[in-house]
Amino acid sequence: MTEGFSRPDRAPEGADDRLPPVRFAYDPHTWREIAHLLANLPLALFGFVYVVTVLFTGFWLTVTVIGFPLLAAGLMGARLWGRLERGRARALLGVRVDEPSPLPGREAAGGFLPRLWMALKDPVAWRTVLYDVIRLPWGILTFTVTLTSLFVLWPVLPFIARGLANADRAMVRGLLSPSDELERRIAELESDRGVVVDTANADLRRIERDLHDGAQARLVNLAMGLGLAKEKLLEDPDSAAEMVAEAHGEVKLALQELRDLARGIHPAVLTDRGLDAALSSVASRCTVPVKVTVDLGARPAAAIEGIAYFTVSELLQNISKHSGARTASVEVWRADSRLLIQVEDDGRGGARLDGGSGMRGLADRLDAVDGLFVIDSPQGGPTVVTAELPWRDRPAGEK
Repeated sequence: MTEGFSRPDRAPEGADDRLPPVRFAYDPHTWREIAHLLANLPLALFGFVYVVTVLFTGFWLTVTVIGFPLLAAGLMGARLWGRLERGRARALLGVRVDEPSPLPGREAAGGFLPRLWMALKDPVAWRTVLYDVIRLPWGILTFTVTLTSLFVLWPVLPFIARGLANADRAMVRGLLSPSDELERRIAELESDRGVVVDTANADLRRIERDLHDGAQARLVNLAMGLGLAKEKLLEDPDSAAEMVAEAHGEVKLALQELRDLARGIHPAVLTDRGLDAALSSVASRCTVPVKVTVDLGARPAAAIEGIAYFTVSELLQNISKHSGARTASVEVWRADSRLLIQVEDDGRGGARLDGGSGMRGLADRLDAVDGLFVIDSPQGGPTVVTAELPWRDRPAGEK
């Protein structure tokens, strides 16, 4: 993802390194480190026994039908044990690492066998198994040294505890943290998938509401009017002619509403003539004079083109409703593998992502496709909105 758009629920990098300096005095941080070191032995014994009994048993039973499911269940249990160890390190050592992304459910994975295979090759679980294996000798060492130092070398125990605890911190970061960028990317994609699904559901509800409250209601009235006109056609031709004329007007209005609805889904001008013509059409309906400049040597993929169109359309609607601007401009160009959009107006400024004008939804929609959305809008203006989208070439022959 582009720099500057990190997810707010992650701890800042380096937050677990801001520990107080080690001193001869026994402060709360030192006592927490000592407690962690003393707890290493019983927890390491439990982890080692779990690995030997459950996983090794499952491994040797892989020649039978139950072997692979048992091994997969053991690895999923190792995942849970890793979560407990991360929580202990977070509470006693101040180590903050991201939780690995969970395995997909049965439906998302495609059934029982694909989910079984994912569990068997899960790198998070296998690193936890390695952690449990090497922790037994380390747990014996840290328990023995810490307990002995507590009675014999207590004046320098804070220094010993800090050194041993730092080794524990390194193990947690190295073996129990997510798989670097891959795990983070998986978590981001899962979140983005939820945004895309929510956006698609909201669009479907909007289309359904517009059809129900607009064109559908008008067509129902049209059918009723034509039915009355049919009944009066012989006994009162003049009234029937007036009703038919009214129905003709209703048909025109219904067609206009359907055209507007189709334009909101995917305008024909965008499909036929591309972004330049489509954005010029949107700008002509804006209440503020808009200068449109599109500098593209080729058309991007239809999905990227559509997102760019609706982003500019939403921004121009915001300018019409909220900005109080006298002029605005739209620029679209390509820079290497990115499609860049810049919308500027000379209005009152003060636009924010949390301002309730749909900016947050635009940012989420662009983020879902590895895009970027930046607002520069000081009080008093001007407002400059910059959007980036990944450039994807349009397949040959696609209109």
